[in-house]
Amino acid sequence: MTVINPTITNLEEIIDSLPTEEKRLFQRIYAVTATVGELRPPQSMEPWVRQQFGSLDAVTRQKIVKVTNMVTHEGALFNRLRDFRPIEAKERGGIDVQLVDASKDDSFSYPEEDTPEDIFGRVVGKHCITASNIAKYDGLHGLVIFNHFNPLHFSREQVIDYIDVAREWARRAQARQPEAKYFFFAWNCLWRAGASIYHGHAQVMLTRDRHYAKIEGLRQVALSYKQNYGSNYFRDLFQVHHSIGCAAEKDGVRILAHLTPFRDNEVILMAQELNLSLKDRIYEVLACLRDRVGVTSFNFGMVTPPLGETEESWEGFPVMVWVIDRGEPNSRASDISGMEIYASSVVSSDPFELAEQLRQYLD
Repeated sequence: MTVINPTITNLEEIIDSLPTEEKRLFQRIYAVTATVGELRPPQSMEPWVRQQFGSLDAVTRQKIVKVTNMVTHEGALFNRLRDFRPIEAKERGGIDVQLVDASKDDSFSYPEEDTPEDIFGRVVGKHCITASNIAKYDGLHGLVIFNHFNPLHFSREQVIDYIDVAREWARRAQARQPEAKYFFFAWNCLWRAGASIYHGHAQVMLTRDRHYAKIEGLRQVALSYKQNYGSNYFRDLFQVHHSIGCAAEKDGVRILAHLTPFRDNEVILMAQELNLSLKDRIYEVLACLRDRVGVTSFNFGMVTPPLGETEESWEGFPVMVWVIDRGEPNSRASDISGMEIYASSVVSSDPFELAEQLRQYLD
């Protein structure tokens, strides 16, 4: 049986329709359950409910789908209805207006004059320049400051340049401290994603001894998976997403609409190396989220295997990129609550809709 209109709501049916081996692999990694939340609104609320959510039936019986990655213990609760809930705390004025106003007092207008440099100097690209972060996450922590103020006005050439400059920064940092081998690149786009300065910029880090905790945890999980099943976790993760229509592959890069996203519209990219194809796909995913999905604030993270030899094994660990949507920048209501911090992600986007947008854009 083929599910005609696949959505996260009918994920259980989609899994049941898979061939036996694909279903077994899916259930090795993911557990899926669904429940219905019921309520009775008072008659006085009915006009508002119809206006806000479309119908009374939409709220009186709400289907919630819980997806748990049993390998990594990531989880997500999906309820599309949450996308329509009222958000009262919003700032006035469009994002473009706010950015124009902010650009009048731009801390990064003249980075060579107004920002410190690393002890090994600056890396200068065609579209960006590095600086040393004045309040550091780690011993080796720099910035990639974009030439263009508005971080959403990025082109393919610019995104590739940001990544190339970040890698050159890491090469120079490691030459200074050879024991620092673990590279991480993060781009927090606008204040909603945690950027304290509006001017487009990204963070680059190189750490020693072991990778950052979540990445090290993922490495150990993948090794345990290999020992238990004799298979590569990252390859199987892609395969189970692909089997239900939530993944695609282009020029050696695997792209997933994640089934256990931390926040809405999470995309994962995986490749064997940080080559031009991966950089191109990174741009295309970011452009699709911006131009098709309407994402205006996001978190981007990229990790590579270590830059030098290590005592621990990184066999089979790909270059990985994560991108998540951080929601409407003008909203003052946080998209991170106690659920995300202590329990499980609560998500209103649909990975199947996201996957379709990505497929159309990548084609």
